Amino acid sequence: MSTLHYMIGVDIGTTSTKAVLFKENGEVVAKAGGEYPLLTPTPSTAEQDPEQIFQTVLAAVQSVMHQSGIDPAQLLFVSFSAAMHSVIAVDDDGKPLTRCITWADNRSASWSNRLKKEMGGMELYMRTGTPIHPMSPVTKLMWLRHEHEDIFKQTAKFISIKEYVYFKLFGRYVVDHSIASSTGMMNLRELAWDQEALRLAGITEEHLSELVPTTHALTGLNADYARIMGLLPSTPFVLGAADGVLSNLGVNAIQPGVVAATIGTSGAIRTVVDKPMTDPKGRIFCYALTEKHWVIGGAVNNGGMIFRWVRDQLAASEIETAKRLGINPYDVLTQIADRVRPGSDGLLFHPYLTGERAPLWDPNARGSFFGLTLNHQKEHMIRAVLEGVIFNMYTVLLAMEEQIGRPAKIHATGGFARSPIWRQMMADIFDQQVIVPESYESSCLGAAVLGLYAIGRTDSLEIVSSMVGGTHEHQPKTEHAEIYRSLLPIYIRISRKLEEDYEAIAEFQRKFEHNGPDRVL
Repeated sequence: MSTLHYMIGVDIGTTSTKAVLFKENGEVVAKAGGEYPLLTPTPSTAEQDPEQIFQTVLAAVQSVMHQSGIDPAQLLFVSFSAAMHSVIAVDDDGKPLTRCITWADNRSASWSNRLKKEMGGMELYMRTGTPIHPMSPVTKLMWLRHEHEDIFKQTAKFISIKEYVYFKLFGRYVVDHSIASSTGMMNLRELAWDQEALRLAGITEEHLSELVPTTHALTGLNADYARIMGLLPSTPFVLGAADGVLSNLGVNAIQPGVVAATIGTSGAIRTVVDKPMTDPKGRIFCYALTEKHWVIGGAVNNGGMIFRWVRDQLAASEIETAKRLGINPYDVLTQIADRVRPGSDGLLFHPYLTGERAPLWDPNARGSFFGLTLNHQKEHMIRAVLEGVIFNMYTVLLAMEEQIGRPAKIHATGGFARSPIWRQMMADIFDQQVIVPESYESSCLGAAVLGLYAIGRTDSLEIVSSMVGGTHEHQPKTEHAEIYRSLLPIYIRISRKLEEDYEAIAEFQRKFEHNGPDRVL
């Protein structure tokens, strides 16, 4: 009788870590996870406690091993997915000198702006594939160097959250090409640290981890941590990749022309290409998956969090009604939005409540309703918000189409995919068929499939196609697509014309934050 084999995919996300134990065929056996806070003492700050995240990783792996009851000798490997763009400064002993500064932290906005306008930012982007934005670690290091010189000088290494976890587990500083390609400091074509980026950041290669492929595996797990997790010290740990690129793999969006559209808290549009590719206008990212697979696309700040804002700020009575009826409040809101005609009777919403990454790459961008009249009611505003999030995603896809042409398929994932109304809205605005794959925890599955590839259990990532299927398909409705086609140019023109005004109002708001209302007014 043949021995069953298992694999664990771990995804270290922005607000939670998940671990999923799969059979080798992709069947889910057990899953576990834990949440941790995003610390935001000021509107521009978004940090986390790295040790809390590490403990959550240990607990999640321990839980799936305990739930399953499998013999640890049956486990082929553990493979990791992780959020991009984080920075932790550590001392000579690996102790953190800062919290984990996440992608959402905007404190390097002024340095990002200087890099973009005065210091050759576009040339840097073309070499590294990371758009110039406060999310980028290179801008975070410039900020630390100039504004927190004491910490900067004490720092032995600048690492990401995944590097922190691996250092704790194995005592080595290694970073995979995927996470490294999101730092703004790795030359895509040379797969080496970019010397000009290091000069701008004020560091040397010794301040960074050793670059390795995403398929690189470490063994010799710390015995104490192995015991806590219920693993053998000999269990291979595959470095894995960044969460975004592994999400594409996990929903089987790795064939040419297949695009993954994800809306969770934030959102992203991504597709896989066979070589590094950047955009002369700097609108899309390019991150590594393997030496033969590169992911291009754009991440947006404002996804499901905007729907939550609508729920909290505009829908108190609807939430109470939903509670009384035992219905999900979001289902109530989408049903209300569905009463309104496509296009919200000419009401447009720009969802830039937290600045924006793709395609604007402007931390100063701000949200707005445009076209309001006395005839518009709350339901129009709710629908306009949902449409605005999809419009914004579509503008990212338009930038990608200049590089890859019109996509063959759209695979939709994330929390929004639970709503048939929102899914149909995407099909209509994109004017394309939208497929929702049956994939559980796509980044964890992507990490597991990459692990199989890394240890030689498969010679192709396309094995993932046997592990996911389609659950819903939506065809665009012609009359709806025509309405959206007429509104899209207006939507795009407004955001472009307001660029200077975004900066002015953001500057005013920053003064208001710092000085308090009594001193501003």
